[in-house]
Amino acid sequence: MAMRKLRVYTGPDAEQKSCSLMQTALPANTVQVTLGDILPLLADAVASQRTWLTDFAADDMTISTDLFDVLQAYRHFRRPSA
Repeated sequence: MAMRKLRVYTGPDAEQKSCSLMQTALPANTVQVTLGDILPLLADAVASQRTWLTDFAADDMTISTDLFDVLQAYRHFRRPSA
């Protein structure tokens, strides 16, 4: 039986000719971070009731449609039982 070799996927090749929205330049006042980087900090800030969170409560965020769908489903199913 032939041995299978696993490869690590590192994303699309750099030589790809198409352009996606993710490859466009970000506005000067933005930073791109992963949710894993900021989620523990935000969770701690919410649990600690930090007042600075209200400063950003009305700020817009751009998230993937996959994450949005998951959050919508979570919101629906976490409703308290009647």
